Amino acid sequence: MSNETPTNNSRRNILKGTVAIAAASTMPLIFSNKAFAANYTNEPTGSTVTFGFNVPQTGAYADEGADELRAYKLAVQHINGEGDGGMMNTFSSKALKGNGVNGKKVVYVTGDTQTKSDAARASAKRMIEKDGAVMITGGSSSGVAIAVQGLCQEAGVIFMAGLTHSNDTTGKDKKANGFRHFFNTEMTGAALAPVLKNNYGTDRVAYHLTADYTWGHSQEGSIRKYTESMGWKTAQAVPTPVGAGDFSQYITPVLNSGADVLVLNHYGKDMVNSLTQAIQFGLRDRQVNGKQFEIVVPLYSRLMAAGAGENVKGIFGSTNWHWSLQDAGSKAFVKSFGKAYGFPPSQAAHTTYCQAILYADACQRAGSFKPSAVGAALEGFKFDGLGNGPTEYRAEDHQCFKDVLVVKGKENPSSKFDVLEVVEVTPRAQVEYEASMLGGNLGPYNNG
Repeated sequence: MSNETPTNNSRRNILKGTVAIAAASTMPLIFSNKAFAANYTNEPTGSTVTFGFNVPQTGAYADEGADELRAYKLAVQHINGEGDGGMMNTFSSKALKGNGVNGKKVVYVTGDTQTKSDAARASAKRMIEKDGAVMITGGSSSGVAIAVQGLCQEAGVIFMAGLTHSNDTTGKDKKANGFRHFFNTEMTGAALAPVLKNNYGTDRVAYHLTADYTWGHSQEGSIRKYTESMGWKTAQAVPTPVGAGDFSQYITPVLNSGADVLVLNHYGKDMVNSLTQAIQFGLRDRQVNGKQFEIVVPLYSRLMAAGAGENVKGIFGSTNWHWSLQDAGSKAFVKSFGKAYGFPPSQAAHTTYCQAILYADACQRAGSFKPSAVGAALEGFKFDGLGNGPTEYRAEDHQCFKDVLVVKGKENPSSKFDVLEVVEVTPRAQVEYEASMLGGNLGPYNNG
């Protein structure tokens, strides 16, 4: 690593060649010498530059991963000037001209994270070492994102996080080389709790089923923080394994717990299965403590909602983006994605498309693929036109801040894709917090 101190100004300084060489000498030996032979890791010298798309192609989050990969491929087409341009036409930055990045055509390689941290690190390492990827992006699990972000910091490449919602990604585990467009559980809690209060009151007893890894615990913690502060009690919080399939052994105890709300801190197929089984157990037909029993799904996606079908009707949650939004950027993306694939994109597709565009744009504005230069272009960058309204990549923690959507399952969907409706757009000011609150230290950039 370099001797820079972790200040915003020092992170904006492009490391000199001698410092970069010194940094390389302190790197773990898991990377080949080839990766560090140039001025920075995988500095492109030919007519192309390689992006690495690391997504779950198997496992509990594979549906999300498939949609992420579709979006990445679409973004590459648009960056290279193919297709209709999508949100590059609405993006407030006009640095990209549809002729690649810094005079180079974008090509890509892919990896399967399997929603496992070790597998994700191995595939990212392969893309960096063997394929020459100058940037890694992707993931539909915060455990995976944090693991790969750490590896990219060690390797000296930028990591543009995909779908990762744990506070830790840009909190205690944040890294200078990592950037997140997706919102986090702190924002979900701040946005969702007032809606739950208005609809269910302050005298409630919640039972949490929680995916047993960093995201689930972060999500549970944020929901408890905001619901307990408004008067809710927590009967119990039970960890569940990712990919369990059958959640009946975890749902049965809810029936006699005294709880009148079940909070499912699950995602992907796990959420589909646990929600479906909770409905089959008759939870939503019960009266407890003189109240109608309710279920909450803090983090929603269209893919999950569609998978759960009618079971999502009336159930509240939050989302980073939804294809029904009518701003110019969202409409352009939905049109472009729909033309390519025949159905609307998920929030996973949206955030990964944005990350690819934002990285390419930062490289173009910096005139370089060097991590410290790209990071300087992203830190504090304010933009619009990518489907979330005015957005800022906060310099202090590399977290995007924007409005947050509260949604619920639609009572009368018009199609199998029309399963969620936006009930409130929570303004950025309501979900923003001090960067120091979630801990961590970005440290200096590593250029390799």
